[in-house]
Formats: sequence, structure tokens, C-alpha cells
Amino acid sequence: MPYHFLEVAITPNVRLAQAEIGADQIWLGDHHRESDSFTDSELAFISARDSFYIASVSETGWPYVQHRGGPKGFLKIVDKKTLAFADYRGNRQYISTGNFAANDRACLFLVDYPRRARLKIYMHVEKLTLDADPALTDLVFDAGYRAKAERIFRLRLEAFDWNCPQHITPRYTDHEVEKAVAPLRERLAELESENAELRTRLEALGGK
Repeated sequence: MPYHFLEVAITPNVRLAQAEIGADQIWLGDHHRESDSFTDSELAFISARDSFYIASVSETGWPYVQHRGGPKGFLKIVDKKTLAFADYRGNRQYISTGNFAANDRACLFLVDYPRRARLKIYMHVEKLTLDADPALTDLVFDAGYRAKAERIFRLRLEAFDWNCPQHITPRYTDHEVEKAVAPLRERLAELESENAELRTRLEALGGK
């Protein structure tokens, strides 16, 4: 299969923009890359995310990018070509929801900031009611997550690609920071305990 992500992304105007600085030569010829089915690498990456960005386009041509967040792995894997997530209530503007009613095409950006990795995905979006597919509803709901789900979005893969790590500033969640410093806290506690024991011994020697 050819480099389908670029088949979707590169339009005549994109090609002209590339040609202006000579970048069009980079992407000429055969750049075979599998992008029509997620591999284990993409599936593991998706399952580890607690947020992503999703872009849509309105009937008037204006793009819109929205952040989606939830428990780690809230973007669920249905199969190697399908993802789904519960759409929880937010500010109730419903811009993305309305855009998908007119144009089902979307682009997702998933970022792992600590590892400076970024996955971009072209997908087709289908809106479902919460009772349309009970099995899917069971899959996308996360027990214990306190938010009101209003609908389910099922996403069908068109193509994906990985971005280079340039210009991604590493960032860490509270949980990641706590996990990283936990050994330091443990070692500090050990040293404080040893120090207290030495003080006690020294005081005992001084009292003799």
C-alpha cells in the first residue's frame, strides 16, 4: 500500500507550498508506509493516553480543534481500524458535534509529552446515542469517572502517521512526577532514619 496518509493530506496547494521551498522533492516517489490499520505500537500508544485533540470543519469552512480528556485509556480500541469514546458534558456549545453532522471527517492528535512522541490520525466520525449499541456503551464507560456522558463517538480509521519529536517540550502529570520522585522520597526517609539513629547513639555515648 502507498503512503496513504500523504494521499489524504497532500492537496495541489500543499504541493505548491512544498515546492516553494523545495520540500516537494522529499515526498516524490514511493514512500511505502502501512497506515490503514493500527499496529500493536499504535494501539499501545492510544491506550496509554489520557487526552487528545480532535479537529473538525464546519459547513462554512472554519476549522475547530477541541481537547478531549478523561481517565487513561478513555479513547477505546474497538478493533485495529476503529476507536470510540464517551462524549462527556462540557460547556454545551456542541461545536464538534454539529460539525460532524455536516462533515464526518476528523483529525486526531495524540501526544506523549514525556517521551516527545506524537501520533496523528485521519478518521471518520459517527455519533451514536448511549443506547444504540449496548456492547459499545459498556466498552467506553469508565467506572468511577464522575462525568455525564451525552453520546458516543465511534471513529473509523482512514490513515495515521507519526510526527517527529522536534519542538515537543516534555511535560509531566502530577502522577508521573510523583512516580519519578518516589524513590528519592524513600531514600530520604531511610537517610533521616539512619541520621536519627546515629544521633541517638551519639547522645547515649555523650551521657556516659
